[in-house]
Amino acid sequence: MIAAVLLASLFAVQQANPPAMTPQDSILEVRTKAVASQLRCPVCQGLSVQDSPARLAQEMRGVVKEQLRAGKSKEEIEAYFVSKYGEGILLEPRARGFNLLVYVLPATLLIGGGALVVHLSRKWSRGGGGPPVHNDTEELEPEFR
Repeated sequence: MIAAVLLASLFAVQQANPPAMTPQDSILEVRTKAVASQLRCPVCQGLSVQDSPARLAQEMRGVVKEQLRAGKSKEEIEAYFVSKYGEGILLEPRARGFNLLVYVLPATLLIGGGALVVHLSRKWSRGGGGPPVHNDTEELEPEFR
């Protein structure tokens, strides 16, 4: 019984004080976080694999770490996940094909909207924008006199 208590306390101490990370481990963690933060969690809505608490996201982070440890680049890892899940797995879509609209459309709408506001404000400032104003009371109908 005492041995079990001692083993349990030893295990708890080891859990509280994990082994020190080597510089290579800390670099690997930083690189894993950078790649995982660019991948969308397939389970959660709008969260990256890095930020998601889902079990699948944890497994994906493990895959990212293993591939980085194997010497693969960020682009190779992203290509791996795109082949498994499609382009929707990337938080930032690539600027090509139909995805190019994501980058071009907001700027186009902003410029077009600004041009429309300028055009309408010039039209209204010239006085051509509203109904005519009558100042002569003689032209008004008799019931309004």
